[in-house]
Amino acid sequence: MSITYQPKKRKRGRTHGFLKRSRSAGGRKVIKRRIKKGRRRVTV
Repeated sequence: MSITYQPKKRKRGRTHGFLKRSRSAGGRKVIKRRIKKGRRRVTV
């Protein structure tokens, strides 16, 4: 088997980051929920 996960910080930020989440209505809900729950890190 090959190693499938090869992390890249930029790619991760671009796909799951705050700005990306802020764009869609669903993403804004995610941010809102996580802030409400008291997460230390809201997004990546």
